[in-house]
Amino acid sequence: MKKLVIFIILHSSLFTINLFSQNVRDYIRRGNRQYRDSIYDKSQVLYQKGFEKDSTGVEINYNLGNSFLFLGQPKEAMRLYEKVSKTEHDKEKRHMIFHNMGVILQSQKQFGPAIEAYKEALRCDPADNETRYNLVLCQRQLKNQDQQNGGQDNQNGDKNEQDKQKQEQQKQDKQQQQKKDEQQQQQQQQENQMSKENAEQMLNAAMQNERQTQDKVKKQLQQAQPRRLQKQW
Repeated sequence: MKKLVIFIILHSSLFTINLFSQNVRDYIRRGNRQYRDSIYDKSQVLYQKGFEKDSTGVEINYNLGNSFLFLGQPKEAMRLYEKVSKTEHDKEKRHMIFHNMGVILQSQKQFGPAIEAYKEALRCDPADNETRYNLVLCQRQLKNQDQQNGGQDNQNGDKNEQDKQKQEQQKQDKQQQQKKDEQQQQQQQQENQMSKENAEQMLNAAMQNERQTQDKVKKQLQQAQPRRLQKQW
């Protein structure tokens, strides 16, 4: 299978500034210039200063979220996107907010929530091909993930079955060994019993032979005794 190369498109357009505070407007303008020049750390500092002046503005939250995202801080970016998504009703702005939320979720392999974020973005702007591309890609990734998880489940099932068969075989081998040991023990006991009986038989036979020999000797001795001499004339 060819390795899938992932290209996720991020909306980085900056909102038009519409703030009452001159200081906040100045920070956003200066931050935007740094952002367009890809100097994200400086843009983040400027946006942060504007945020401290007015933390409720959609523009400052969104732009600060973008700078966090490009600085490798998706958690902070997501926090700001979620914050403004609850209060912003302008469709164009909601489209960019949910699009970028989808990008973060997709990069973290949270494909289900990412798909929902992209769908919400498309509801706000059905004509955005970039969002549609990310959505299709995310759906493919979710399908591949499910297939891999299914394959892993099958492998786990096969392994569990193999382990079960192995345990059953070990149990049968143990039972056979126990049976064999019992048979050997019984045979040894029989042999010991036979040896004892043979010994007793041999001892009895030896004792019987001894008695017979003694009787025979006694009889011979009796026959060999001299007779008494006859009285002389």
